[in-house]
Order: sequence, then structure tokens, then C-alpha cells
Amino acid sequence: MAVNPNPKPSNRSARFKRVSLAVFAVFGAMAVAFASINASSSGAGDNARSRLTLIAPAGAGGGWDGAAREAQQAMRAQGIVNNAQVVNIPGAGGTIGLTKFAGMSGENTTMMIMGITMLGAININGSDVSLDDVTPIARLTDDYDVLVVPADSPYNSVEDLVADWKKDPSGFAFGGGSLGSVDQMIITQLAQAGGITPTDVNYIAYSGGGELATSLLSGTIKASVSGYVDFADQIEAGKLKALAVSAPERPEGIDLPTLKELGYDIELTNWRGIVAAPGITEEQKKELQAIVTEIVATPEWHDAIERNQWTDTFLTGEEFEEFLAAETAAVNKIWDELGY
Repeated sequence: MAVNPNPKPSNRSARFKRVSLAVFAVFGAMAVAFASINASSSGAGDNARSRLTLIAPAGAGGGWDGAAREAQQAMRAQGIVNNAQVVNIPGAGGTIGLTKFAGMSGENTTMMIMGITMLGAININGSDVSLDDVTPIARLTDDYDVLVVPADSPYNSVEDLVADWKKDPSGFAFGGGSLGSVDQMIITQLAQAGGITPTDVNYIAYSGGGELATSLLSGTIKASVSGYVDFADQIEAGKLKALAVSAPERPEGIDLPTLKELGYDIELTNWRGIVAAPGITEEQKKELQAIVTEIVATPEWHDAIERNQWTDTFLTGEEFEEFLAAETAAVNKIWDELGY
């Protein structure tokens, strides 16, 4: 796949080099974040009810950051935790944050937001650390990606877009989230379904929906796939045109055809979950599960679901662990089938 401006390496060694460069790029921010985490968890006898840190393994303003801050607001409003804070550790589709978190064995006052994008990033970045190295707590929500183009684009349907895309795949700039993200998975699956070799796709990775919208409006990219909430304001303002949604069926409140009903067998869901550090006791795990269960029952969280067009798919315990194992296998299969 041609990734502009930074070409995607074609082998594992190059992928490790990219991750290493990403580590250096965010080192300053990480140092501050790690100091904050260490400070918050250094008190003797601390427990998750007295203080709790939520790691968002991405920059401010993204989906993981938004979920973490909505959870923080719910905890504060309802007094679920005495002191709740959010720390951002951006980079490499969440794998930089994951690597740090996996090294915090026994830390019972910190959890991390994650999701399907992290599974893809682990695969495509060749990460040495996986979700087997942390403790699953719960799935929180589902979110659906939409395929959008600028309002003045000549494409009025997915069929129009794919037909033009096939003429010059490398010259057709498609934008989405970080490498390995659900956005990239949907785009490459769409390419394959449309008769385009996935590795020929010109995919440009962005750190957030705001940058994607700006690039669409400036003509830097011709089309994009990202979460509906990332583009909702521009769609409503008539600046962007939405062509389809990635959901298995039309979600309530999003009046768009699904890719599947348009003939493309694609229905990936951008689910989000939360995990704890490795090495915690069963009692500590149950306490963290109880805290998350209380969060999702609050009116603040219900309001967040409505505002963000999320779907409540809360799942915890063994069911979440089984779901996580199945999703990991499914994502790995997708990238294998796409030739990565």
C-alpha cells in the first residue's frame, strides 16, 4: 500500500523502525504522562476508589480520548471515584501506550481505553506487546465509520467513487486514522471488493477527525473513512457529503445506506473497550469491573452515547474476554487476506 507522505514499510524490520521513530517523536509527551501516572499511583494503600487514572493511548480530541473523558466526567459527577484523571500517551495506533501499560504489572489504579484500531496497529506495526499482556475489563460502545467526500465532489455514490478510484489507485488519495486502524481496514476491504489491489491504495494516516475534514476540504485527499461524529458537523453544514456507513444495518440517527446493502460485504464496527494492567489480583479486577459497570449506568454516560452517536454494547467478564480473542483473530485474518 502506498502511504503518503510516509510510505508503509514492506517488512517487519521496517515496521519496527517506524515504531521506534514514533517513540522518539512523542518522548516528551510520554515522559510527562508517565510522571503523572507514577505520581497518581505512588501512595501507599491506594485503591481504585480513591484515585483512578484512565490512559487514552492517543492524542487529545480523538475517539479514545473522548471516551476516557466522558468516563471521567461520569465518575466525577456521580462520585464513583474520589479522584479521576485522564492521561494521553499518543503514538503508533495506541501501541506506544500499550507497551508502557503492559509494563505496569500490579498497578490497580490505572486502566486504558482501547479498541479494534489497537488490534490492527499491533499487527501492522509488528508490536512485541499485545492485548494478551494486559487484563481485559469491558467493552464499552460501538461506533460506525462513514465514507465521505467533499460536498463539491463529483462522486454521488460509492459506485461512482470506486469506478474512478480503479482508474488510478495510487493517484487517488484516501485518508483515515492511524496505520492499522479500522478506517484503513474498511478502505482496503472496499478496494479489494471493487477490484483494486489493496497494496496499491494511497492511504494517508491522520491523527484525528479534524485533520481529516480539513484535508478533505482543501483537496489533499479525495475521500475519507472515519467515525460519524468526526464529520457530523461538516455533513450537517453541507461541507461534506456522506455516501455510506460501515454498520451491519442502518444505525438509528444516521440516515445512510450501509456498505453491505450497496453490495460491498463490509461491516466493521469501531468498538471501544477498557483494560487493566497485568498482574492485578482477582479482587482488584472485580473492583475495576464494578467501577466500569457503575460508569455505564450513569445519566452522564447515557448522554455521551446519544451525543456521540455511539451504540451501547457493554460487555464484561468472560464474555468480553471471548469477544476480544475472536476480534483479534478476525483482525489478523483481515490483514493476512489483504496481503500484509
